[in-house]
Amino acid sequence: MLDKYTTINLVKNIFTYYVFKRGDIMKKLLLAIIVTIIVLSPVYSASTNSWGSGFAITYGETTYNNPSYKNSVVNYFESHTNRNLDEANTEVITAMEVNKVSKDITGRTYPSNQIFSCAMVDLSYTQGIKVVVDESKITVVTSKMYATALKSTGIESGYVVVTSPVSATGESALTGVMKSYEIAVGTPIPENAKKAATDELYTQSQIAEQTGQDPNKIADLFDQVKQEAQKQNLDDPAQIKEIVINIAATLNINLTNEQAQQIANAVANSQKAQDSLTDFKNRLESVTQQASESQGIINQIMNYLQGFIDYIMSFI
Repeated sequence: MLDKYTTINLVKNIFTYYVFKRGDIMKKLLLAIIVTIIVLSPVYSASTNSWGSGFAITYGETTYNNPSYKNSVVNYFESHTNRNLDEANTEVITAMEVNKVSKDITGRTYPSNQIFSCAMVDLSYTQGIKVVVDESKITVVTSKMYATALKSTGIESGYVVVTSPVSATGESALTGVMKSYEIAVGTPIPENAKKAATDELYTQSQIAEQTGQDPNKIADLFDQVKQEAQKQNLDDPAQIKEIVINIAATLNINLTNEQAQQIANAVANSQKAQDSLTDFKNRLESVTQQASESQGIINQIMNYLQGFIDYIMSFI
């Protein structure tokens, strides 16, 4: 399918050709195309380039300030979406933002020349949540790990792409993913929920490394424990620890007492954050519906224009 800009340029070329070479009937047909494009323009402008647009990109500040790094990230994003990146609302993630969320959890602080990871979020995707991770660059955190951690912020829908111009573990990239959601939704995620998600992702990474288990299997453990804790409405680490031990046994994951407690603490923090997420989740649901409907209308109009242009071109 032609994108908006290609379509408009093609219509211009056809218009110029037929105005000077063909008769009044073709002029009228071309006028209909132009009117359609004029009508379509507000749909684009209303659904893009603003907070709450449903489409957002965040660049790590190191990547953003390096043209070569940024270009490689843009190329990766473009290869994983059919949308025009110019329509996304874009912001830069700074070391200060990453450290604000992660330093008390991971014990790490990042300098401004070490913020590489970038994220793209598109809320027009309606089949749950899909996370694509550039495995050639993100070395530790998997798609499932991100998806599981994001549930701690009430996020269970959207299309997410995570990449970096250089090799990175991917842990700090979660800050960029959450920021992209805030931009796309137009509402901030409560700080306690962001810290709970960061704590959970970091704990997943640590447990996977310590046990030698597949990271996705550890993510599955967290997911099942959270589901059971939600089902029983539990936020007491002692009670959640029993769930951790039982589910770990069914998954054949051997945990030390300390590891089981770490998981229980992370899930308890996630549970305690849920009450603060009502406004964000309601807004997320609303924007997701709007983004899906808007993109659906745009696709229908563009399909119509494509077919009409193909029909005209068949006479040339």
